[in-house]
Amino acid sequence: MKSRRWSRSSGTRDTLLRAAREVFLAKGYAEATVADIVEASGISVGSLYHHFGGKPGLFMALWEQFMRGQEERTSRAAKATEGTEERFLAGARAYLAGSWEQREVARLFLESDGPAEFATLRRQRGWDWIGGNKRLLGLADTRQSHVLVVLLTTMMAEAGREVAACESDEDATVTIDETIRLVRRMLSTAEGVSGPPT
Repeated sequence: MKSRRWSRSSGTRDTLLRAAREVFLAKGYAEATVADIVEASGISVGSLYHHFGGKPGLFMALWEQFMRGQEERTSRAAKATEGTEERFLAGARAYLAGSWEQREVARLFLESDGPAEFATLRRQRGWDWIGGNKRLLGLADTRQSHVLVVLLTTMMAEAGREVAACESDEDATVTIDETIRLVRRMLSTAEGVSGPPT
């Protein structure tokens, strides 16, 4: 009985998330309404509030889903590569490729105002990302290494925005390749910054 209820609950959440994604992509966050999502999903208002607490919760859940996918993609690529810098570059390339493959939803999160708490959550995720990149690169705990990893992480975030905004596969490929070339160059000229973490 419990597993059937869990399956129904999971199915309801998935249906609401799919409907919210369609509605947010069509109208943007600000213009979308709970009524639009209920109509698109065929799920009751009560179920929507039960599972997500409202429109902001749906938006945040979609963002978490997108970010989880990006993190899994970059982690797989990094683990399949040898060498610290090469692992970082493989993860960076996978992140950018994901920004292109998921460009519609990536644009939604990069261009949308979202709910009030979205900016705070995105900023926190950015700091977490910086910490992860610092560990991945095995950087020493210095001010110089902090500056390097902040610049690299910011560069990747902006490159993701550029890739998502591309109009064709060719433009996306050129943007990804050029970003990776510039990141590689930045890493190779950052002498004295790398070293074992302290």
